[in-house]
Amino acid sequence: IKEIIASCAGLYLETTANFEIATRGETIPISTEIINRSNAKIALAGIKYNGKSILSESQSLSNNNKVEFKDSITIPENQLWTGPYWLTEKHELGRYKVNNEEFIGEPETPIKPSISFQMVIDGKPIDFERPIVYKFNDPIKGEVYQPFEIVPAISLKVSENVLIFNNKSPKEVTIFVTSQRADISGNLNFDLDSNWKVSPSNIPLTFKDKNETKAIMVTITPPDQDSEVTLSPKFIADGVAYNHEIIEVEYDHIPKQMAIMPIETKLVRMNLEIRGHNIGYIEGAGDAIPEALRNIGYNVVIIEPDEIAMDNISHFDAIVMGVRAYNTVDELETKQPILLDYVKEGGNLIVQYNTSFRLTTDQLAPYPLNLSRDRVTEEDATVSMLHPENEVLSTPNKITSKDFEGWIQERGLYFPNKWSEEFTPLLEMKDSSENEVSDGALLVAKYGKGNYIYTGLSFFRELPAGVSGAYRLFANMLSVGHNQLNKEQQQLQD
Repeated sequence: IKEIIASCAGLYLETTANFEIATRGETIPISTEIINRSNAKIALAGIKYNGKSILSESQSLSNNNKVEFKDSITIPENQLWTGPYWLTEKHELGRYKVNNEEFIGEPETPIKPSISFQMVIDGKPIDFERPIVYKFNDPIKGEVYQPFEIVPAISLKVSENVLIFNNKSPKEVTIFVTSQRADISGNLNFDLDSNWKVSPSNIPLTFKDKNETKAIMVTITPPDQDSEVTLSPKFIADGVAYNHEIIEVEYDHIPKQMAIMPIETKLVRMNLEIRGHNIGYIEGAGDAIPEALRNIGYNVVIIEPDEIAMDNISHFDAIVMGVRAYNTVDELETKQPILLDYVKEGGNLIVQYNTSFRLTTDQLAPYPLNLSRDRVTEEDATVSMLHPENEVLSTPNKITSKDFEGWIQERGLYFPNKWSEEFTPLLEMKDSSENEVSDGALLVAKYGKGNYIYTGLSFFRELPAGVSGAYRLFANMLSVGHNQLNKEQQQLQD
């Protein structure tokens, strides 16, 4: 009802902050505008922030005469961060931790900095709450409004979300530390399993200016044995530990969002053997597999579609097709015969999942292969190995059921459901709600001197997430055709 009254009276109440963000305990300037766009008898009796009066002088508001003033407010030390309340704590898959149960179901963090306007309309006192906003003038868009955000005084970001160690060699990683408040000093240190080493382990830092960022490079040394741990950097200042990252989401059609999330980087030490180091990658709908493969020592070269020619690709130990490449890269209609010739002459072609809708070629494989909508959505679905002796499951890394632990979101999608006898299915799996098992997740076929592999397994999710078993299996797929050569070279050396 109060909002109906304000709308009918054309009552304009707005308070803007001079900065987009602020921190607890920080004092910031604000600007307030009040307009009565009606002939109604309206007066401003006072303005409050956080229960305290910042203006107590009463003044009448005549039609269309703007009242404005400037002041400052201090953000309370107990003010909640304004990022989504369900993301500020570490959470499990599909289950979020919410400290205040009264917030559950709210679309946003409900307690945000706001101004209380004490108005008198026709002799009746009515209070209106308005959130503080941030406003600026864009040369193209004009006046732009954004939420006024309360964030941690220090935010952190790690250059790598996942770091893979497939040997004992240390790796460097950069920690970006940003101050959202001026004049703050403290120490950067790390929560890390004692089997891992980070150097330097304690770094004093001082920030003079707001929005100042320091890039700190540290060296991480893995243990000898297989291990998966979490690196959690934290900055301690005045007895307060800061260990969150600020993630900005900005699109023209929605308000700008700032998510405040615990900062973590996954460290994975695994004994992984790789063969065939020179990999060509033809990008599809987009994924992070090239970066993941480079992280474990492969030389990955992005092949542009117009560069697909036998002279340009014959030297690659393996060529990998990005996810949905045959749905998105029109040039593959004419380039596919060249890729199949590459296989025939001894190459190793790995094709990741595609959908049957709008394929750019009807010759997806050297032999008949029919794509379906079959998938296994349970990431922990039991996986059976149909041919454990097959090169893909045995060399150079022995694949066991343990390699299918810790997968995220799903096993795979859009599996083939029909194929010619030249293909050998290697894996069998199903969701718990299904009666029939699917064995189309990983198919291999010999073609000429080379090998063709089709897989619907969700490597595009697992490798960026640091799932060690997925790395081991993918490394085996890349090594196909090089294991025998490696064996013959070893025999010659012996």
